[in-house]
Amino acid sequence: MSTPAPPQSKGTLYLVPTPLDFGCPPEYQAPIQDTLPARTLAIAARLNYWVTENAKSTRAFLKRVNTVHGLAQPIQTLSLTELPREIHKKGDHTPGHKPDSGPQIWLSPALAGHDIGLISEAGMPAIADPGSSVVRNAHALGIDVEVLVGPVSLMLALASSGLNGQHFAFVGYLPQDKQARTVKLRELENQALKTGQTQIFIETPYRNEAMVQAAISVLQPQTWFAVSGGLTLASSPSQPTSTTKRQHSAPIRQWKSTPPHLDLAAPMVFMIGA
Repeated sequence: MSTPAPPQSKGTLYLVPTPLDFGCPPEYQAPIQDTLPARTLAIAARLNYWVTENAKSTRAFLKRVNTVHGLAQPIQTLSLTELPREIHKKGDHTPGHKPDSGPQIWLSPALAGHDIGLISEAGMPAIADPGSSVVRNAHALGIDVEVLVGPVSLMLALASSGLNGQHFAFVGYLPQDKQARTVKLRELENQALKTGQTQIFIETPYRNEAMVQAAISVLQPQTWFAVSGGLTLASSPSQPTSTTKRQHSAPIRQWKSTPPHLDLAAPMVFMIGA
């Protein structure tokens, strides 16, 4: 009587963070080993299967990894599966989207025993970036999930702001329409002043200046407003002694009386607090 073959072990889904310099001018790109520890780089280098927000940015990331830790396979032989644009636009957990209906096919290599990397364009996947539905399905399928160490922009910004780090909410993007944005800013301010809960939001870089000006004009003088960007990025060699800042945290009255010189070219995180 033959002995039945043991069940095939499943692979692991690794959440792989990336540097925060995606889309920034080249001079802001710091050496990758300055922001990602050796173990994160080593695991990224050996993975052959990836679920990614953007295949092009993932290839660029892996080229940088290869300069520090040689890849197990040439980049052109790796399997890179892009998340659908619908998830980018509507998110993983919005009404009408069924996160349990699609991602199993993306995890099929893990069911066959291969490790998979989940990656976004910058920072930690599944936080302010797509990917949480992949993680949810991994749990549902009994696939181990391991998050690797690396930069998480929201947490770095909050920690450096001086605002309440024990009670906070991330609300994503604010409306682009000026009137709707004003209403939302006042709503977030009211929540922050009433409960002490820090309100965190983000914006597309080319609208950073408009967001700062909107907040200064709408928020009350005593309300704290913090802006943080370019965290972990290198200083621009073209401005080695510049007084330009990448983060500022102060009451609105101070923003008005002593406007800071902010470098708003990089992706920014905005915060409202009491």
